[in-house]
Amino acid sequence: MPLSALNDEQLSAATAAPGHNLIIASAGTGKTSTIVGRIAHLLNSGVDPQKILLLTFTNKAAGEMIARLERFFPKKVVSKIESGTFHAVSYRWLKELHPNLALKQPGELKTLFRSIYEKHNFERMNVDVAPFSATYLYEMYSLYQNASLEGFDVWFLEKYPEHEVLMDTYMHIVESFEEEKITYGFASFNDLLLRIKAHLEENHIPFDEVLVDEYQDTNTLQSALIDTLRPKSLFCVGDYDQSIYAFNGANIENIATFGTRYPDAKVFTLKTNYRSTAPILSLANRVIERNERIYPKKLEVGRHGKTHPPKLLIYNDLFEQYQAIAHSIKHTHVPNNDIAVIFRNNSSADGIEASLRELGITCKRKGGTSFFDAKEIKFLLDMLSLLVNPKDMMAFIHIFEYASGIGSALSKEMFQCFVHFGKGSFRQGVLHPVQTDLPKLNPKKNVQLGLFDDDFEIGSATRFRHLDLSAEVYAHPLLKHPKITQEGVKFFEKFYRLMVHIDPYEAPSKTLQTIIGSRLYEGIVETLATQRGRLKTGEIDEEKKKTARERILRKARLLLDLSRQYKELGRFVNAMVLGGGELSEGEGVNLLTVHASKGLEFPEVYVVDLVDGRFPNRRMMSSIEEERRLFYVAVTRAKDKLYLSLAKFDKVKKVEYTPSQFLYEAGLIKGEFVEPEQRKGKKKESAKYQ
Repeated sequence: MPLSALNDEQLSAATAAPGHNLIIASAGTGKTSTIVGRIAHLLNSGVDPQKILLLTFTNKAAGEMIARLERFFPKKVVSKIESGTFHAVSYRWLKELHPNLALKQPGELKTLFRSIYEKHNFERMNVDVAPFSATYLYEMYSLYQNASLEGFDVWFLEKYPEHEVLMDTYMHIVESFEEEKITYGFASFNDLLLRIKAHLEENHIPFDEVLVDEYQDTNTLQSALIDTLRPKSLFCVGDYDQSIYAFNGANIENIATFGTRYPDAKVFTLKTNYRSTAPILSLANRVIERNERIYPKKLEVGRHGKTHPPKLLIYNDLFEQYQAIAHSIKHTHVPNNDIAVIFRNNSSADGIEASLRELGITCKRKGGTSFFDAKEIKFLLDMLSLLVNPKDMMAFIHIFEYASGIGSALSKEMFQCFVHFGKGSFRQGVLHPVQTDLPKLNPKKNVQLGLFDDDFEIGSATRFRHLDLSAEVYAHPLLKHPKITQEGVKFFEKFYRLMVHIDPYEAPSKTLQTIIGSRLYEGIVETLATQRGRLKTGEIDEEKKKTARERILRKARLLLDLSRQYKELGRFVNAMVLGGGELSEGEGVNLLTVHASKGLEFPEVYVVDLVDGRFPNRRMMSSIEEERRLFYVAVTRAKDKLYLSLAKFDKVKKVEYTPSQFLYEAGLIKGEFVEPEQRKGKKKESAKYQ
């Protein structure tokens, strides 16, 4: 039975008397086993399974717990337990009440919101305050629904008091939005919780016990929904030190004030960690104890045997750090699947992934786009592939996908034209065509050309004479192609100019630098940045576009850094492109943000970029306490070996880094950390590494 496998502290929690029970389940202490044990105890005590509600944050978590219970209880019994995420359970209940309810994605509802917003003429209001955009107002309203139980106007004006002159209009937009959703039967994810909460206030469902997993991640609305359920008994499992979702609306006060809100509350602590070794837990404790101790605890070691102390890795340059870690992973005996590289910011993953790829090490990223799958990198590699192998028609087709009006079929014909013009040589056909007639491509003849047939006949270059083309391009026989468009010709000229300046026999870094600095790549960057800066409403967010451009160029510089180690272009392309052919989505080293790593564990873990500004991320953080909790989550993913790394300098950005304050707190660097604002005007001191 599930209860027989529990230790004393887990068993004490799982068999607690009915009431308001809070279980502080520290990292690796058997949270899931305790919840399963609790449900087993309820069933053994004669509780009707239909009177048990299990709320989780992923359907996978709920499914795993139900599957464990089915090993010990009949499926027909376990299946009666109501389980799932807050939203999944609410949706099931609402569908029973409103069969025609249509759950809509945020993008669709944002469009509806905008249609209402645009009916209001803010320009006529003649106020000094610039109104928020429809998109921003929608996002603020969505955040409000999760974060507050007071009126939207009260909550909103606390943040933006200067918008009081616009508040009546904002309220009218929001109220009209709610009315239209009801009219059309639409519901957002927030609406599921709000509407079921309103229903439960009038129609009580008598649950004997409600169990809540990851309680520290609940938001204000979810906490209110739990209270509205009014169960006979409440069993909440969470860890104050693993509350890392404030950016997503999680309210840490829910777990912090549990004892205050429920005077009869009993708090149980699971402190025996079965995941990590003593040195890893000691480091985690030293850092997290700096945070306010709402629930006093200290992780204790539940496993014994040989241990490895956490190791601090220090490098001079950011990219040197990534390469060294890749080499370390290459020579470890631990299987790739059992290794994780954890980072605070997604940008850190690009350097790690590129370095692993170079060594032929498989890896996978949870969420986001692989560095080598990013369009800006694929374009550069396609250009290099075409230089190495001029017969690579697919590389050419991928390049010309960016030319307006040229699809894959026309790209293929153009490639064949170049080979024909060069009498078998693609490069010759682009730069110095010796054959001026088009190959037989069987274009459909247009018999209704109208006036000026001689000048503007399809198949005649004269139709492009108004364009500002170089003499070489204007004279190129490709312009006779009947299907090529004006935009296609402009793109070809940029491609032609680049091909003129490229020498495929130069060092790979010089060749790549020429491509990155070309007008052709400049156009690709502009296209991609515009796409990524476009809101779902169709508007271009200039700040978002600017950020996208910076990220694109940073990726390009990273590829350029990789190329500097190679003398031959072919070897570089082979390492970057062909070496990645072995990659598969489900295999390899795990590249994870701290948030994505939560709930996982690995024998070997690297936490990278532990420098001030990156981890903690002072620009994005809500508080240093939350950043410290992120560090705690990261290091407690490690079972056997933990490596903490940093670089002193970023040669690309010309930035010098200071070690993370968490390394000082962990005792890996001697001395006291100096806050950024206190460093100004002080003589810089070198960190003393232990």
